[in-house]
Amino acid sequence: MRRGALVSLEIEKRLPGFTLEVSWEADDPVVALFGPSGAGKTLTLHCLAGLIRPDRGRIEVGDRVFFDSAAGLHLSPQARRLGYVFQGYALFPYLTVEANVAFGLQGLPRPERARRAREVLERLGLGGLARRYPRELSGGQQQRVALGRALALDPDLLLLDEPLSALDAPLRRQLREELGRTLREWGKATVLVTHDLAEAYQLADRVVVYEAGRVLQAAPKSELLWQPTSERVARLTGVRNLLRGAVVKATPEIIQLRWREQTLEAVNSPSRLYRPPPGGPLAFFVRPEYVRLIRKDRAGPDPRHHMNLMEGEVVGEVDQGTTWTLFFRLEAPGEPAQESYDLEIEVPKLVYEILEIARDRRWQLSIHRGSIQVLPSE
Repeated sequence: MRRGALVSLEIEKRLPGFTLEVSWEADDPVVALFGPSGAGKTLTLHCLAGLIRPDRGRIEVGDRVFFDSAAGLHLSPQARRLGYVFQGYALFPYLTVEANVAFGLQGLPRPERARRAREVLERLGLGGLARRYPRELSGGQQQRVALGRALALDPDLLLLDEPLSALDAPLRRQLREELGRTLREWGKATVLVTHDLAEAYQLADRVVVYEAGRVLQAAPKSELLWQPTSERVARLTGVRNLLRGAVVKATPEIIQLRWREQTLEAVNSPSRLYRPPPGGPLAFFVRPEYVRLIRKDRAGPDPRHHMNLMEGEVVGEVDQGTTWTLFFRLEAPGEPAQESYDLEIEVPKLVYEILEIARDRRWQLSIHRGSIQVLPSE
């Protein structure tokens, strides 16, 4: 592991029926551990916090070593200078908001504890709630109190375990924005656990994808969006139009593939330069918003902009509010690629109305070569 990263972790922990064996590092201010339930994300957080001792490995935060099995080093949670926000907030119901925030400051004189707690509450917009009890607060207010209790310690690292999962969807969206602002303003190195990809993308700079106790990919969020390293990562991150074809030929510039009786061209990624053998299987994906319907009220397709032309019909649709998701089936023999359709297409509501898609179901479409993302072989 590279020394000097904000967080550097390489650990193994064996439990009955489950083994966590992960390695990742990050210089980014906020790191999200993303994956399905039971993947080992919270277990990793507990190891970072010192609540669970790994069987082997090493954990570093900044220039401090928290755990090193080879050296027999395992710092206590108190010695790690961490702030931890638990999934259910774990507020003390019999303490006021101010007392909850000051709870971890037991080593300070009482006046200093009170001053520090009030300062944190003011910065979080909770100054007027200092004398209330948790039962008198909304879910969002409880979440901010739990965050304040963690920040009051002035931690070297902030750990957030599903920080918004206890809230309903509309409030979760609102507080996601507030939490993002708070993390940026306080500037604390943060590791958060989430199974909500939108939450990971909005709050984090780097995303570590977990599955079954292993790390599948760790990357900046923009790279994860456009360059998943495998089909498994693509599926976990909710990639739509995840498809399989066969290689026709591959050059350093272009990959040509055969899919659903269509010959398509994709730009070969300069960072990967695939040279798969002709005839071999190939997985790829096309984001629904990058499939373009060709307008019928204009001249024929412009070859400079319209590539990978195909024809077919809209066989289903879902109104998403501001957008429509269309389910498109190609005019090609054989079974569709995705049960009853071949491609999902996403169009703005205005485009749906202007093109009268509810009435006109047969279309020609195009996919730019740069919009076809080829996945490495697994």
